[in-house]
Amino acid sequence: MRNRANAIVPDDDRPSLAVLLGLAEDEMEHGGRQVRRLAQVAALWPLAMAFQGLSAVMASVALMGSLAVLGLSALLIVTSLYAFAIVQMPASAWRSHLRARGATLLAAVIGAALVTLQWMVVHDSDGTISQTAIVMVTGALALSALALYPIRPAMIGYAGGMVLAMAPHMGLMSTLAGVATVLLILFTGTLRLVRLDRATTRADTVRAMEGAFAAKMIAEFEDQGTGWFWEVDRDGRIVYISARVAEAIAGFGPAPLGRPLTEVFQMDSATPATERTLAFHLSSRTSFSDYSVRAAEDDAGERWWSMSGRPVIDELGRFQGFIGSGTDLTERRRSEAEITRLALFDGLTGLANRQRMRLSIDKTLAQAQGGGRPNALFLMDLDRFKAVNDTLGHQAGDDLLKQVAQRLSRGVGDAGLVGRLGGDEFQVLLPGTQCRDTLATLATELIDALSMPYRLGGTSITIGCSIGIAIAPYDGGDSETLIRNADLALYAAKADGRGVHRFYAEQMLEGARNRQALEEDLRQALASGAFHLCYQPVVSTVDERIVGYEALVRWDHPTRGAVSPADFIPVAEECGLIEALGEWVLRTACLEAATWPEDVCVAVNVSPVQFANPQLPTIVTSALARSGLIPGRLELEITEGVFLDDSRSSDAMFRSLKALGVRLSLDDFGTGYSSLGYLRNAPFDKIKIDQSFVRGAAQPGSRNIAIIRAIVTLAETLGMETTAEGVEAQDEVLMIRDLGCSHIQGYVYGRPMRCAEAVAMMTARAGQAVATGVRITRAERTKVFRPSRVALNGIERDVRIRDISSGGAMIDGLTIDQAAVGVELLIELVENQMFAARIRWAADGRAGLQFAQPLDLQRLLSTPARPLRRAI
Repeated sequence: MRNRANAIVPDDDRPSLAVLLGLAEDEMEHGGRQVRRLAQVAALWPLAMAFQGLSAVMASVALMGSLAVLGLSALLIVTSLYAFAIVQMPASAWRSHLRARGATLLAAVIGAALVTLQWMVVHDSDGTISQTAIVMVTGALALSALALYPIRPAMIGYAGGMVLAMAPHMGLMSTLAGVATVLLILFTGTLRLVRLDRATTRADTVRAMEGAFAAKMIAEFEDQGTGWFWEVDRDGRIVYISARVAEAIAGFGPAPLGRPLTEVFQMDSATPATERTLAFHLSSRTSFSDYSVRAAEDDAGERWWSMSGRPVIDELGRFQGFIGSGTDLTERRRSEAEITRLALFDGLTGLANRQRMRLSIDKTLAQAQGGGRPNALFLMDLDRFKAVNDTLGHQAGDDLLKQVAQRLSRGVGDAGLVGRLGGDEFQVLLPGTQCRDTLATLATELIDALSMPYRLGGTSITIGCSIGIAIAPYDGGDSETLIRNADLALYAAKADGRGVHRFYAEQMLEGARNRQALEEDLRQALASGAFHLCYQPVVSTVDERIVGYEALVRWDHPTRGAVSPADFIPVAEECGLIEALGEWVLRTACLEAATWPEDVCVAVNVSPVQFANPQLPTIVTSALARSGLIPGRLELEITEGVFLDDSRSSDAMFRSLKALGVRLSLDDFGTGYSSLGYLRNAPFDKIKIDQSFVRGAAQPGSRNIAIIRAIVTLAETLGMETTAEGVEAQDEVLMIRDLGCSHIQGYVYGRPMRCAEAVAMMTARAGQAVATGVRITRAERTKVFRPSRVALNGIERDVRIRDISSGGAMIDGLTIDQAAVGVELLIELVENQMFAARIRWAADGRAGLQFAQPLDLQRLLSTPARPLRRAI
């Protein structure tokens, strides 16, 4: 700043004499030095003029009205008036150096007139009046000199006029010597004064400019709002604070000026290095730096500032107070808070994110280690969420996740922390909770709450939720173990049909390890060719001819034995081996089917993972070309899971596959995300009715018959064939044929067999199939040990029920002969409730009963058994 001021104020070590005396224009005059001095003269000159007038009057009286005195007095008064007019003239009217020149000339005349007047009174009068006149004139001389003192050249002119006026009354030589001496001394002294004045003026100008520049910069700094300044007195009361901060503080309470600093600001105790308070620094008179503070009345912490300060000590070492500066931290803290929020909170739902949940779990478990406090962890996954995303779009999915987050937050409340890990996966941490009944109740409530319908853009959506529960420290003392075990419990909940909760158990970890070992064995088996295919016949209901076989992959493990596809297929899908395994099945099935009769087809299952691969048509083409199999003899069985992917890509895949000439079959119809739109858009040739609808359909009162009939009618309308899966009894064959189904597949016509056996089966009876197995479908029986009683021929007897189904039961403890077969009796199935039944067989103290009406077996088994009245 000083360099800047020095650059603006010229530094001339040898100015001209006229410049020094103020009689020429000065570059430094922009500071107003000469103008201020002229103003000083103008302020005192009226008083000098009054003394001059009084001295002229007294002189005229003392000299009895001498014309010389009168003329001299008139000259004095006129000159003094002119001088007054010059010094008080506005700076814009006449430049200061020109006014100084005029004042100098007039001062010389005034000095000469006053000295001459004094000489005349001293030598030409006597008496009291003369003495008074002398005193008055002397006072006028002194007061005029005092008034002219600020204008240095005017003083020289004033003194010169006085000396020159005395010359006629003294000798020539003595006059010249005296005048020269007086003027030299006066000039020398005045020159020193003007040089000192110039140096002082320059220093003052530099300081003034420094101050002005500093004030300008400070004002700009404060106006921009980036910084502020403050000052307190010896008592710690605020004497200055930047306007912006003062206004902000006044918005929360009283104005800060005059109040103690410690009452105005409150420190942020959460920030580091705040163990010493503002009061401590003020009392100990020590500096402090970068303290985060807010207004004491701002309880919400809306505005924050950084404050630094130091004590002020004067030149005598006395404490004067504190002075300091600060910056506004509000936006920075908001930004930091937003960064923290983004780092620890889910941006979509506002719940805790994965990182915050992990930190919270670690912290909670660490606190629990000392006191052994248990904690529970819920791991949650939404059921059918992907279908919402695919059908309604990702925006609808995001809206759904927000509503799910709200329901979870309401359901958990203050009991725990809810977080979203990503996608449709959520987590709930419940500190201090270990009661399984309480946790089970909460889990059930959350599942019920999340399963209630949602409204998305006018559409009602229903999803589900599965929950895995792990409890620390029993299920894991660290976060990694606890989360892993909760995930295993969630996996078990999904495996048990979804929409349920499961607690972690040791068997789950063992199951996970078995799956991992199975995955490793699966990779080795695929590399070593340990798989083989079996084929199950598909029979026409019209003429019972074998029209095709479904290729089913089988795996004989060297130590595990025969591994069920239900065990290794899901593992293959999870670990990414299903595509390689599916391609092997496709190629092998085509090669072996190429050796069959030309009217027999082969069906191969295609997983949703395979279907999503754009290379599937190429793989199918290669398998057909390599085997020589006619495309029409290959049937690809596709489950409804393929429709969960992008419908546009699915449509393109269907078109590509149909262009190859292969047949397409919709497998397990009715068990997945069924939609008639699939059948309308996808070019299927066949619908396979899932075995869950076939089993039990022949039982009296079963609704499955109506479902099968509806599916067959739908397929016929769309020009599609139908295959009933899982047919095991001969009476089911008749039922399926009567319902109009075109094909049957199940154990009734044969279990899956090797290729050689399938070929032998086709050639044994010229392709004719023979139904085997039980003739009549029997309801599924449940083993029980249930006390009961029967009423036969009016006599009640205690018996035991050994097994039971919806249509009948087997009992023991009843000794009857074959003649009783067909006899009706009553049996107590629910305490004090008797049901009608008929004896179908009897032997060795046992008997088979057929109920008169089918029963609700689940309701029956949930009813407590009656106690035995006596030993049997």
